[in-house]
This record gives sequence, C-alpha cells and structure tokens, in this order.
Amino acid sequence: MLGAVVGDIVGSVYEWHQIKRKDFQPLLARNCFFTDDSVLTVAAADALLNRRDPTEALKSWGRRYPKAGYGGMFRRWLFGEETAPYNSFGNGAAMRVSPVGLLARSLEEALQMSDHVTQVTHNHPEGLKGARATVTAIFMAREGSSPREIRRAIADRFGYDMERTVESIRPDYRFDETCQRTVPEAILCALEANDFEDAIRNAISLGGDSDTLAAIAGPVAEARFGIPEEIASQAWQRLDEPMRQVIRQLYARAGQPLPMNA
Repeated sequence: MLGAVVGDIVGSVYEWHQIKRKDFQPLLARNCFFTDDSVLTVAAADALLNRRDPTEALKSWGRRYPKAGYGGMFRRWLFGEETAPYNSFGNGAAMRVSPVGLLARSLEEALQMSDHVTQVTHNHPEGLKGARATVTAIFMAREGSSPREIRRAIADRFGYDMERTVESIRPDYRFDETCQRTVPEAILCALEANDFEDAIRNAISLGGDSDTLAAIAGPVAEARFGIPEEIASQAWQRLDEPMRQVIRQLYARAGQPLPMNA
C-alpha cells in the first residue's frame, strides 16, 4: 500500500504538467504532495481493517480532505447525500485498492475484497475489472510470480493487452482517466521495471494521469522489490498523522514491516 502513496506523491506535480522522460530529478520534488489517490487508499484500508462500510469510510476520509483533487463524478457523490454507486469505470477504482493486496490470504479472497471496496462507487464492469486486475498483479507479485506469469494471468483473466512495452506505449499515450487505458499500462510499468524507483519513473514517463498511474504501479513494484527506506521516509514525511496511523495498522495486521522507522 505504501507503494501507492509514494507513487501518488511523486506523480502529484506531473498530473497537469506531463513529461515523457524517466530522468527527471529528483524523484520526490520539494513541492510534491499527497492527493485524493492517497486519501482514498487510506479510506479503503480503514474500511477493511475496521470493518467499516466502504461508503462511510470513503465519505468520511474524503470530506476530511475536501481539496485533495477528486474527479467530478466522485466529488458529487462524496459531498452529496446519495450513497448509491454511479456506474463509474474511472481509474479511481484501481488507485485505491492496493490495501487488499496486502491483506488477502488467497487470490479468491483478494478478488472478493476488491469488489467489496470498489462496487460502492465503481460498479461498472470495467471499473470492477480494473480494480481486480490491480489486486491480482499485487497478490501474484507478493507470492513470487514472475513478470511473465503476471502478464499472462492479467491478459487471460481480464483481456488487457500485456505484450506491449513502456517504450512502445509512451509516444502516443495521452491523459486518460479510465481503467481501460490506465490499469494495464500502469501494471506494465511495474512489471518491466528493474527496481521500485524504476517502476515509478516508468509510470511518470508515460505522460498521462501521472499520480494515478504511479499509484497503481507503485504497490505492484512494492510487492516485487520492496521500497527503499530513503524513498519511503520522504513520502512518509508528507503524510498527516491520521493517515500514518491507518498505514501502520495495515502493515501490522498483514504482519509486514514498514520500510522505515515510523
């Protein structure tokens, strides 16, 4: 999960100023900040950890940070009285689901948990699929599956084109907020990477919805490589204490150490 938060924070300054290169410096710029991607990832974790209704958790956390940068449809749902899902297939389904990959004890359980925290807003088949594909990649990476095995599983189960490379995607890729045009690209960024930082740089370099691409690639890369302590610490310093508390609880419940002193 912390990989999603790191990706979000790194990508925050590029969401509306996209770049098409990997050699940007430094990885975490001084003006990086957490966005709605991190807030809602924490909300999903809170729902799972404390058996809160996902609708209640998302609205509670979202309203705590009203200026975090929510998309239009979600914002209307968040601040309105309506609690029914709104048939979304936006990439928000995938960017907030990473806590599932840490807590689930089987792939079947992971898919069930994914639907549980996703369907309260993103109940469109493509929204559910995007979240499920993300969770599958995280869980398989956590279990030691190879990039080739993960590519094949994602392609077979979800129908995404997983034979592309980052280099082939980058030239024509544009900002896109759908699961269909965010999830497979983000997963490929993590599977093609040599280490955690490389995965985040891959995602930013596509020049799209940078914070969300990196928030999806980040937890897959975390499951593959872990997160370097220096990177984790820099991101951790940018979070508020209530968010840190949920993240600590999540890693403790999963029996996983945080990659830095927290």
